[in-house]
Amino acid sequence: MAVGSYYYCVWPSCSSSSISPLRKLPYSSSLASSSCHCCSSSPSHSVSPVNTTLSHIKNTGVIACLRAQSAELAMEAACAALNGGISVLEIVMSTPGFTTAGAALSYNNIRSNYFLASLSFLNVGTVLNSKDAKNAINAGAKFLMSPAMVKDIMDDAQGSEALYIPGGIPYISTLNRPFSHISMIASQGITIDLIGEYIENGASAVVLSDAIFDKEAMDQRNFDQIRQLAHLAALRGNKAIQRKGVCNLN
Repeated sequence: MAVGSYYYCVWPSCSSSSISPLRKLPYSSSLASSSCHCCSSSPSHSVSPVNTTLSHIKNTGVIACLRAQSAELAMEAACAALNGGISVLEIVMSTPGFTTAGAALSYNNIRSNYFLASLSFLNVGTVLNSKDAKNAINAGAKFLMSPAMVKDIMDDAQGSEALYIPGGIPYISTLNRPFSHISMIASQGITIDLIGEYIENGASAVVLSDAIFDKEAMDQRNFDQIRQLAHLAALRGNKAIQRKGVCNLN
């Protein structure tokens, strides 16, 4: 089934002397890609915050992408998704007061377990410049996504513990020549029903936006519906990752 989507290409952090190889993921022509992103990080030891973030993304299979009209709405919707079982959350940078919401989410989860579910990794999406990157990192972001490769953002990420996922078709095309084994994260227009199909066909994880944060539910502040959608997405992601692991063992 052809589905228009973006692909985020995940490039693991590496030591100063070598690049850690990844298993080559099978290519599926049924999954159409129009853009890619690659992770960039500073040189690190075998177990670094960046590697931990990347590992967790691949183990959960689902990143919930949240857009909201206010920091208050973002907080409530995020709480619902976390209580539904989501543990990797992205807050789009255009969300008003995103730094306040991000800092509060990180603080409440770490200090008081307020959300009843574990927010393992907070991401900030659509990071466009160095100022955005610094604000996101200060708000507690563990990884940053940008629609293009921005050197200033990469430099800021290298001086922190945040994983940087830049994008841009020419950049990805260039990297793909020597690094054809990089992992993929699919995004844009993916439904909960398609989680398994994407992961089974090679994606390490998928990014879900409206599939979890349904527009009507957000408008009506129906956070119970958001919690239920998040719960279903988390279950589908976990099952798909488990099936993929079994297949890899056979």
